[in-house]
Amino acid sequence: MIGDARFITVAIHHAAQAGYHLAAQAYERVRPSYPTRALALLADALDLKPGRRVADLGAGTGKFTRLLALTGAQVVAVEPVAAMRDRLTELLPQVTAVDGVAEATGLESGAVDAVVAAQAWHWFDGPAALTEIERVTGPDGRLGLIWNTLDVSVPWVAAYSRVYREWRTDEVPVHTDGSWRAAFEPRAGWQKLASAQVPNPYLTDRDGVLGQALTSSRISTLDEPSREQVRAELVAVLDRFPDTSGERIEIPYVTDIYWTSKI
Repeated sequence: MIGDARFITVAIHHAAQAGYHLAAQAYERVRPSYPTRALALLADALDLKPGRRVADLGAGTGKFTRLLALTGAQVVAVEPVAAMRDRLTELLPQVTAVDGVAEATGLESGAVDAVVAAQAWHWFDGPAALTEIERVTGPDGRLGLIWNTLDVSVPWVAAYSRVYREWRTDEVPVHTDGSWRAAFEPRAGWQKLASAQVPNPYLTDRDGVLGQALTSSRISTLDEPSREQVRAELVAVLDRFPDTSGERIEIPYVTDIYWTSKI
């Protein structure tokens, strides 16, 4: 499944490289998983089952990789950040993990039947990633994208998110602006993206809520005084709202799922 004949060097975004290296251990602890309904929708759309092969691009610590393994499909995790990949292999020794990026996975041509990117596609060069996916999948190749997204219609989440936005820079990509869709709009050979959304409330403690921002690629690379300032601003938000004044807090996530297949 793994080969080097078509492997080329592609730079990973420096914010992801540095930020996720620093935050790998905490990322696994504080970030939410995905609802079983989302897995079922994607497994059905991508025909994931025993005998099928799927690549998880930008697999991180394996939050979605472990769910893909439940389908019975053979899973290979592609992750360029060594600290993330090491954590994944520690948690999921049964999964093959390789050092690669979406635009140059290092996988052989036709190695998999489907590709998934969880919480990751907005980091990729979309057209280049699609070219690579076209190469590593067969003639009926399928692609699924999934994100956990904060519901900013909830007042405390909106205030919390504003703190993060004030510290992030425009060079750090986000999926919520929809710019990632541009790679699919003119692309021949693929079906139109289908989509679904399911609730994914995440119950955690106060440290877990703070960790959602502090493990982001942008915030985790700040110097310590700046990180402490971010933390103080976030604590002030949590103290201001009744829903977040206690130790147990429900974060209102929704999970956005997209899928397509070759024509």
